[in-house]
Amino acid sequence: MRVIPSKRVLILVLIGMLGLTLAMSRNLGEVSADTEPTYKKLKLLAEVLETIQSRYVEPPEPETLVYGAIKGMVSSLDPHSAFLTPDEFKELQIETSGRFSGIGIEITIRDGVLTVVAPIEGTPADKAGIQSGDKIIKVDGKLTKQMSLMDAVKSIRGAKGSEVVLTILRSGENKLLDYGIVRDVIPLISVKSKMLDEGYGYLRVTSFQSRTVSEIKKALEDLEGAKPPLKGLILDLRNNPGGLLNQAVEVADLWIEEGLIVYTEGRDASQNMKFHAHPNQTHREYPMVLLVNRGSASASEIVAGALKDHNRAVILGTQTFGKGSVQTIIPFEDNSGLRLTTARYYTPSGLSIQVKGITPDVIVEALPAPQESAETKALRERDLEGHMENHQAKTAEEVDPEKQAVAKLLRQDNQLREALSLLKAWQVFSRSKTGTS
Repeated sequence: MRVIPSKRVLILVLIGMLGLTLAMSRNLGEVSADTEPTYKKLKLLAEVLETIQSRYVEPPEPETLVYGAIKGMVSSLDPHSAFLTPDEFKELQIETSGRFSGIGIEITIRDGVLTVVAPIEGTPADKAGIQSGDKIIKVDGKLTKQMSLMDAVKSIRGAKGSEVVLTILRSGENKLLDYGIVRDVIPLISVKSKMLDEGYGYLRVTSFQSRTVSEIKKALEDLEGAKPPLKGLILDLRNNPGGLLNQAVEVADLWIEEGLIVYTEGRDASQNMKFHAHPNQTHREYPMVLLVNRGSASASEIVAGALKDHNRAVILGTQTFGKGSVQTIIPFEDNSGLRLTTARYYTPSGLSIQVKGITPDVIVEALPAPQESAETKALRERDLEGHMENHQAKTAEEVDPEKQAVAKLLRQDNQLREALSLLKAWQVFSRSKTGTS
């Protein structure tokens, strides 16, 4: 049986906790004037609580009132801090280490509007056409203006097979767009890899989850063990909304042998941390191009900033999202939790990317994939009815479905084409510089 505390007990608990805080502050030699304004405001909170409990049209649940008060307090700080009820805290833990059902987007509140950081590749949101920068005006017809970030996440998630309708405001569109998206289990595999050409590898990281580093190491074993040896690598962090800080640090460490990767600074000295690289058993000296765009955020920007500052990779694409703050997860006894912004992080050169983001070395805007229509498609022999087949062997692309897929990917993705061309030019200039052929 759950005991419901009375309104008097709740008020006494609030005031009693503050009294204890004040007493401890005085014992520690702190100036009591600093806590007096807080005491007055907490007294007001207690009075409001008592008024609601005694006069509201229906008896309210004390837990609902207290959780609501805490949520309001935390939401006044910044878009990334949030109080999590026990159910929400459980969902957060599942998100980084288990399976959950949803549509696969990272969202934030920017300028007071619920905004898409990035859709996760291969998820229902990505397939439906949701884009980085989209503003979510409604969820199932309900306005998001007064929603907290966690309430929005809870509204968008749901059981596999169920539908959620997002009403989107998109830059360049003169009307609101409705997307009906069927929820599904969000894939946990965050790493994809393939060879784009002989000696040129491609590594795509969609998010930084608990197994990302181990997945990357496995992918690198395959790419680096291929014949001929790896001449260059493209690391694709476009539309990667971030994730776990420790995974970002370990990913950057795979290609940096020594020095600072990232450091954090907060008001509390315990939040001032420095993360350094370690010598790797596998020395990876091949050139790299790292792809980013406005959907690259948080952990992605840590990796991009570290590899850029260490001159380990050329950054190609467009300006990144600009999330440069660190959130600490603090659990409480009732299984609720607090996601609190406790520090800012800085690249090795001392750059804070908060709001500004990472500026690419080579700026290349993404172009729409070319579409061949009946009017624009050039007429070829193969299009003529009754044409003779070539009796000689087919090309490698025609024989190998994987090479066909790579060729299609390169045709559709101009940023990836530019990255591959840059790596190949790198090899040409390197040979020219050393006089080899």
